Amino acid sequence: MSGPDPREPLLEVRDLVKHYPLTRGVLFKKQIGAVKAVDGVSFDLRPGETLGIVGESGCGKSTVARMLVNLERPTSGVIRYKGDDITRLSGRALRAVRRDIQMVFQDPYTSLNPRMTVGDIVGEPYEIHPEAAPRGERRRRVQELLEVVGLNPEHINRYPHQFSGGQRQRIGIARGLALQPRIIVADEPVSALDVSVQAQVVNLLERLQDEFGLSYVFIAHDLSIVRHISDRVGVMYLGRIVETGTDTEIYDHPTHPYTQALLSAVPVPDPEAREHRERVLLTGDVPSPADPPSGCRFRTRCREARERCALEVPPLAVPAVFRGVDTPAGHDSACHFAGEIRMAPGETSPGPPPGGTPEVSGTHLT
Repeated sequence: MSGPDPREPLLEVRDLVKHYPLTRGVLFKKQIGAVKAVDGVSFDLRPGETLGIVGESGCGKSTVARMLVNLERPTSGVIRYKGDDITRLSGRALRAVRRDIQMVFQDPYTSLNPRMTVGDIVGEPYEIHPEAAPRGERRRRVQELLEVVGLNPEHINRYPHQFSGGQRQRIGIARGLALQPRIIVADEPVSALDVSVQAQVVNLLERLQDEFGLSYVFIAHDLSIVRHISDRVGVMYLGRIVETGTDTEIYDHPTHPYTQALLSAVPVPDPEAREHRERVLLTGDVPSPADPPSGCRFRTRCREARERCALEVPPLAVPAVFRGVDTPAGHDSACHFAGEIRMAPGETSPGPPPGGTPEVSGTHLT
């Protein structure tokens, strides 16, 4: 039996929107507005690929993650898996999809039930999906999963408080693997961990991807980690993706002013290189998602903003100057003037991690 076509998207997200209503009144509530947490996000995820999503806190990354696993229902838009729009599924059909799309949460201290043993936590998916494993086989499978993520199978009867933060996150990863999913949505899986442990967990995720053929949607603040693990990267700002491309295209040839600003803030260990690179400083605060600016949402903080930016919403597309030209700068960017303000290669890039180990001490977007 042939496997999935690597050229065909495994997951297709189109115009995903999530608005949270703002109301006034107690007895007779009246909607007076909406928080536009996610406002038109589109991307594809291919088999065996890792898509990294980066952006400032509050830009909508985690809301996208929760909609992908149906913990949040989108206001509008499409999430298509195996040809089906999973936003319209319910009952058995939705349960079947949830077997294939699992999630690893951010905080290993709060995502595990302190009253349950590790065996019960990792084996809980089998209670919800009993067809995934016969009851008599579940304990053995849980022990195998613990061993796969680098934990002692004999610790199956211990409780979460008896493990370190990194070990707890491994427990969360084991739980995510229990139903043999095809996609794992990792919502900042290393941000709550010590720097020394982050690299271990990232390397574990890479090994599991190779071993089980997983596809990842990897959400993180740390730019160096995202570059290390991702095949493609999407940069989010105020509910929208403003630039997307391969890791090389985004990090070495950024064309959107926001991406350039993020990468210019990454520490550079070489003093000579630091003196010669351009530093892009953002001014002002992030606008409220309840009242985003007209046109380009980044224009209120952009040094390149012009009159057109306030009047027209820039599409996420290859800049016109690069269309039909084979260049790393020819990737999707939501900026009217992306082809004019691109930086020289390497000016803002944090560089590849030495020796294949992620530089987990890089810049965090907070």
